[in-house]
Amino acid sequence: MGVTSYVHESKTVVAPEKMFKALIFDSHNLIPKIAPQGIKNIVFIEGDGSVGSIKQTNFADGGHLKWMKHRIDAIDSEKLYCKYTLIESEPSFEKVERVVYEVKFEASAEGGCICKMSSEYHTKEGVELEEEEIKKGKDKALGLFKVVEEHLIANPNY
Repeated sequence: MGVTSYVHESKTVVAPEKMFKALIFDSHNLIPKIAPQGIKNIVFIEGDGSVGSIKQTNFADGGHLKWMKHRIDAIDSEKLYCKYTLIESEPSFEKVERVVYEVKFEASAEGGCICKMSSEYHTKEGVELEEEEIKKGKDKALGLFKVVEEHLIANPNY
């Protein structure tokens, strides 16, 4: 099994605590409301959002994926940090066994925050990922980040 890693930073004018709350603690409520064209719902199938919980994202009809399951591995609301693992999907990924994500929100000197995200793609034996395959997932995550950012800017009392 091989591991391919990638690191990405995104800046926003939104405060780090607000981004953390929206993307980590309240994503199961917020994201289906603001992105219903892509996501039907997000439900906890084990746990309540604490470490060890498993969250299933169910996608809108017509997309490539039906659902994905993520396990929460670590969460620290004081440090605005979360680590979680993509453990299963339908259809199953042909090349990837799991993807481990780490996300940290830090205050920016200009105001707002910087979201630092790292991903480790653990591939199946004898398989290598192409840069383009990683870029697709990265672009989808960045698109979701932007949708949440726009919602928070438009709704400052969230």
